[in-house]
Amino acid sequence: MSATRQPVSRNGLILSSARNTLASGGLVRSAMQSRGVVVESTTAAIVAAAKIHGAGLATIGLAGAGVGIGNVYAALIQGVARNPAMRGQLFSFAVLGFALAEATGLFALMVAFLLLYGY
Repeated sequence: MSATRQPVSRNGLILSSARNTLASGGLVRSAMQSRGVVVESTTAAIVAAAKIHGAGLATIGLAGAGVGIGNVYAALIQGVARNPAMRGQLFSFAVLGFALAEATGLFALMVAFLLLYGY
């Protein structure tokens, strides 16, 4: 093995020059594909890793939407239990609160997809 040869894998990402070496060496294609993202350089590997990490962090907003929806319906149940006559009005407010909480979750999901596929 030569000392000037690029490593096959850095940080779990296969470099494209190493991919050709692995393919000619008889490594099964499905095993190569399960390794991760194929990139041209170390800089591209860092950018790909940053995209994946950023998208993962953006999806934390989905957990916040779930908590928000839970709080909205918990307040609805508590409000109806205190005053059953206000059930219709409280339910319309709960649907509005659900929609706003769900919209924030969808915005977080949209940001995650933009990070992965838009840039």
